[in-house]
Amino acid sequence: MASIEVKDTSGKKVKSATLSADVFGVTPNMHAMHEVVRAQRAAWRSGTSSTLTRGQVRGGGKKPFRQKGTGRARQGSIRSPHYTGGGVVFGPHPRSYALKIPNKVVKLAMRSALSAKLADKELIIVDSFGFEKPSTKQAAAALKALGCDHRTTVVIADDDVNAYLSLRNLERVNVIPVAEANTYELIDNKALIFTMDALKRIEEVLA
Repeated sequence: MASIEVKDTSGKKVKSATLSADVFGVTPNMHAMHEVVRAQRAAWRSGTSSTLTRGQVRGGGKKPFRQKGTGRARQGSIRSPHYTGGGVVFGPHPRSYALKIPNKVVKLAMRSALSAKLADKELIIVDSFGFEKPSTKQAAAALKALGCDHRTTVVIADDDVNAYLSLRNLERVNVIPVAEANTYELIDNKALIFTMDALKRIEEVLA
């Protein structure tokens, strides 16, 4: 089991915490992380692109000209795909881009991401933000004291409303409740901060 410093909002060490080896001590599985992030990004696609086939385009019910005697190639409708304004062949239609990923692979990817963050020394544990009321100014000062002056992801307890409201407006800061933690947001940063409550919860889920 690995041990890590637990800091307060002034950046000072207040105690040490023992991390679960099952969550923070695994060998990162790059393939699992790639598959899960790929599935997440695919699921975000709206899939609303749409075109009309020749059967859906308005008009074109009348034959453009007679079948024979004009010297031109026979035509049945001005809404055929080769006409301007005609239907589209093999065009996009509304669809879902979602991919199915087994739950055990999702958990493996999250364990891999957390283990990689710990190995890269990009994981920070905070005892508690302890905001009595929402304050973006206090949140900015806390992150500065923790040395987070770049893209940062903060994972907080699900019921820590004051911390969420304080952190959400900061530039280059992504704050998420622990219930919404996912592989993409765990790795899309230069620093990953967990509160103690969030840390205990994610270890319960992933261990």
